[in-house]
Amino acid sequence: MKVQAKGVELFYKKSGQGKALILLHGNGEDHHIFDKISEKLENNFTVYAIDSRNHGESTKTTNYDYEVMAEDLGAFIHALKIAPVNIVGFSDGGIISLLLAMKDSGLVEKMALLGVNLKPSDFTDESYQFLKETYEQTQDPLFKLMLEQPNIELTDLKKIKVPSLIIAAENDLYRPELFRELNHALKGSKLMIMQGHSHDSYIVNQDLLYEDLLAFFQ
Repeated sequence: MKVQAKGVELFYKKSGQGKALILLHGNGEDHHIFDKISEKLENNFTVYAIDSRNHGESTKTTNYDYEVMAEDLGAFIHALKIAPVNIVGFSDGGIISLLLAMKDSGLVEKMALLGVNLKPSDFTDESYQFLKETYEQTQDPLFKLMLEQPNIELTDLKKIKVPSLIIAAENDLYRPELFRELNHALKGSKLMIMQGHSHDSYIVNQDLLYEDLLAFFQ
C-alpha cells in the first residue's frame, strides 16, 4: 500500500488488528527487516511497517533530512487518521520517532527506541571512521546523512511526554554512556541492554523483542 505524505508516496505494509503500531527501519533498509516480528505483533496490533523516503518502495528524492522524515511520519499518521500511535523505531527510525514526539507528542502514545543516537558524535571513533571512509568511497547520501545528522540536545528531550522504552546492544555503534543519558533525560523511560548483541543483530529478521514490546505497549 502507498499513501501520499508531504508530496512523497510512502509505502507501507498493513497487517493485524488492534491499536496502531508503526515499525520504522534504519538507514539503508526497508520494512522487510521486521517481517519476522511482524508475524507475531499482528496478533495484538494493527501493524504499519513503513518504508521511509529514499528507501524501499517509497519515493526517492534529493532531500535527505531527519526533520523532513519526521514530518513525513506525522503526515502519514494524519493521512490514515490513526493517532495516537505506538512506534518501534530502529536506528534512523528511532531518530525520526524522537523528532516527531518532540514536535507533536499528541500523535504518539508510546515509543520503543532501538539503537538510537542524538548526534554524529555519539558514534564510537571506530564506527564514525567507517562511515566517513564509506562515504568518501561511495558518495552515498545515506552515509552523509549519518555523518551530519541528527543534532538533538539532551535538553530537547524534555519536550517529550510519552512513555519510552530504550533498547541498545551491548556492542552497539555508539558510546555506551549515551543510552544511560537518554534514559535519564526521557522522563519515565526504561532502558534495556541486549547482552552479546551488536547494533542490529537482535532486530533484523528477528523476533527476540516480541515479549518485551508486547509487555510495553499493552
